[in-house]
Amino acid sequence: MNKNYYITTPIYYPSAKPHMGHAYSSIIADFLARFKRIDGFNVYFLTGTDEHGLKIQRAAENDNVDTLKFCDKISQTFKDLSKTLNLTNTDFIRTTEKRHKDSVQHLWKELVKNEDIYLSKYSGWYSVSDEAFYNEDEIFEENGVKIAKISKSPVEWMDEESFFFRLSKWQEPLLKFYNENPNFIQPESRKNEVISFVKSGLKDLSVSRKSFSWGIKVPNNDKHVIYVWLDALTNYISALNYPNTNNDLFKKFWPASIHLIGKDILRFHAIYWPAFLMAAKIELPKRVYGHGWILSGDEKMSKSKGNILDPIEIINKYGLDPLRYYLVKEVSFGNDGNISQEKLEDCINSDLANNYGNLCQRTISFAVKNCSQKIPKKINFNNEDLKILDSFTSNIDKIRAEIDKQNINFYIEFIINALFATNKYFNDQEPWKKKDDEIRLNTIVYTTLEMIRKITFMLYPIIPDTSLKVLKIFDLKDKDIVFSSISKHDFLKLDSDINPIDILFKKIEKKDD
Repeated sequence: MNKNYYITTPIYYPSAKPHMGHAYSSIIADFLARFKRIDGFNVYFLTGTDEHGLKIQRAAENDNVDTLKFCDKISQTFKDLSKTLNLTNTDFIRTTEKRHKDSVQHLWKELVKNEDIYLSKYSGWYSVSDEAFYNEDEIFEENGVKIAKISKSPVEWMDEESFFFRLSKWQEPLLKFYNENPNFIQPESRKNEVISFVKSGLKDLSVSRKSFSWGIKVPNNDKHVIYVWLDALTNYISALNYPNTNNDLFKKFWPASIHLIGKDILRFHAIYWPAFLMAAKIELPKRVYGHGWILSGDEKMSKSKGNILDPIEIINKYGLDPLRYYLVKEVSFGNDGNISQEKLEDCINSDLANNYGNLCQRTISFAVKNCSQKIPKKINFNNEDLKILDSFTSNIDKIRAEIDKQNINFYIEFIINALFATNKYFNDQEPWKKKDDEIRLNTIVYTTLEMIRKITFMLYPIIPDTSLKVLKIFDLKDKDIVFSSISKHDFLKLDSDINPIDILFKKIEKKDD
């Protein structure tokens, strides 16, 4: 079995400060990366910034600063966000780096060599905001302004000499690939959209610009810069030191296990990127997952709409782990989700403070008083104990399979159900009434502590800082977290010390409480 796992986020446009949508993509990617690591995989996790194109050039001009200095400043905010979100990314790539430029220009030369690029003239509708071309049937007019239907961004007419990529040539190979690899595009609804678009007929794609200068130059033609999406998409292999495909990074991690992206850039990743790779004779990634948007009201967040939610403000008020948990739990992965202060506070109070935090506190408090502050050393499981413990053992392969489908909803529901079951078990077994039966009292405490340990191992990819606090109870550290061990019932060392911990989550007092 191949135990290498390569996951990427979109590379973010540094034309404005990060918002909740950026945080969401990154947190989900980090969750999957952390899970794979605790399941024994060698993980390469890539994020970064996409720093070329007319959109960036205009933003820098508006601020009256040098374009590269503008990118340096804004890109740093995304690097800082990675730290703030406690991401475990292996690499952070910038498309202004030399390693990336070299990769893009080499890929261009490969496409030219294979006769997939030619010079002609482009005339059509172009969105600077999306850095995307749109057909007539993909735009509408509102108050005299032409607007792209999918993104609601304004488009403008472009008419200039351009190099073209023979996208039409790859229509049938793409359809054949989708058919032979039915899980390549996920979720299913997105796959259907892509296949329908490709079947409607692909036109050759303009892949260079002469009307602005901020980009990677076309080899042997300084008048043209390479189309920002051909440039940006290449980051997934430039980070692995392409064109040196014999290096350890490329051989280990390509093809990518999953490109995690927002649904609005699915076309670029599921049509253009595979076509570029086919034309360059490079293996295609295993999966492209187009998740939904984090909405503000009923709209996608954007700088132009002025409806951006700042993740830093939420973190400063409520903490990082509550935000991570909330985004994983409350947004049905693959669909759009809406974040609100009220729902976040409810989630903190119900799930984190009551269901998890209270379980840990009451169990430890009871063990400190009744088991000499030690893991009980004499235990004897009965059917009730084994039933709850075995709920993990019998589902370990199912959990892995669902994660490989990016069924994050299943994962979090499993944890929540396990928490409810453990709280119920402790209540129903009433260890406080078993003080005349030491073995039974000890067994109930041990079983509950093992359930806390198992649940915490599973929570670690979602709320890592809090999970490590809980594991201090047992003198465990992140290196001790192994997913396969959730099937064990004897992981905790008998007669070892129990370390009390502080309150994990403070309940938020609500005005109407």
